[in-house]
Amino acid sequence: MRLFLLLAGLLLAGCVMAQPYPAKPLRWIVPTGPGSAVDVFARRIAPKLSESLGQPVIVENRPGANSMIGAREVARSAADGYTLFQGVINNALNDLVTPDPCCILNEKLLAVTRLISTPLVMVVHPSVPANSVKEYVALAKSRPNQLTYASGGTGAITQMVGELLKSTTAIQVREVPYKAIGAELPDLTGGHVSTAFLASVVIRDHLRTGKLRGLAVAGPERVSIIPDIPTMAEAGFPAIEGIGWNGIFVPAGTPPAVVDRLQQEIARVLRTKEMQDDAVTMGSQTGGERPEAFAAFVRSEIRKWGKVIKDANIKVE
Repeated sequence: MRLFLLLAGLLLAGCVMAQPYPAKPLRWIVPTGPGSAVDVFARRIAPKLSESLGQPVIVENRPGANSMIGAREVARSAADGYTLFQGVINNALNDLVTPDPCCILNEKLLAVTRLISTPLVMVVHPSVPANSVKEYVALAKSRPNQLTYASGGTGAITQMVGELLKSTTAIQVREVPYKAIGAELPDLTGGHVSTAFLASVVIRDHLRTGKLRGLAVAGPERVSIIPDIPTMAEAGFPAIEGIGWNGIFVPAGTPPAVVDRLQQEIARVLRTKEMQDDAVTMGSQTGGERPEAFAAFVRSEIRKWGKVIKDANIKVE
C-alpha cells in the first residue's frame, strides 16, 4: 500500500511538473505608484500579454524605497515565472550606490527583456522666471539654494540628472526627495517644488494647460508629443542626459525555458502596431531584446552612471 501511495504521489507530481507554462495567473509587480509613466505602460501591455499567454496578468503597485519594495517582494517569490518585476533604472542605480544583496539585478533578479525607454524632461513651475535652461542657470546663480528640484531620493535617476545639472553648470539648487516615482507631481504643479525631471507622458497635459513649463528634453532627440521643447544639446548643455527605462525581471532560478517564453511573448506584444503607436504617444521607444542582451544593457547602464557619479563628483548620501 505504501509503495502504491508513493508511486501515485510521484505520478501526480510528474503531472504537475508537466503542466504547460503558464497554468495559472501571473502577478506583475510595478515599483511605482498608480498613474506614473511606468504604471501606465504596465497597464497597457498586461492585458495584451494576458491574451498571448492565455492567463490573467494582474498588475500590482508596490511603490516606495526608490523602487526597492517591489524588488524585494519579487526576489523573495517562487522562481516559477508567475511573479514578474517591472524593474526600472532606479533599481540599477540602487545596485550602484545603495546595494541590497537581496535584489541585485542580473544576480538575484534575472533580466527577461526591456519594455520601454523614455527621455526625461526638465520642467519648472510657471512661477519660475525662466524660459530656457540658460535662463534657469542664470537664475539659480543669482539665487543660490533658493530653487529646488524634486527627486526620487538617493540613487534615483531624477537625483542623478539633478546633480548632473548642478555639477555641470556650477549652480546650487536644493534637492527635495520623494518616496516614489510620480509622488512629486502634486507639489510641483502646486508650486511647492520648482523643478523636476519627468517623463513626457506625465507632464504633457500640464504643459498644455500652463501648469508646468518645459525647458529641455534630457535625451538625444526631441519627443514627438512635445515637439516644441528642445533637447539639452540644443539648449547648450549636451552633457546632461537622463533616460528612464524599465523592463521585466524574474527571481533567480526561474527555468530558462520560462524566461525565454516570457521574452518571446512580451516581444511579440511590443511589436504590434498598437503598442508601437502607444510608445509614440508616450514619447518612448520599445525594447523586446533577448534576455542576454537586456542583461548586458543593464550592466552598461551601471557602468555609465558610475562614471558620471565619479567624473561629476556627485555625492550620494
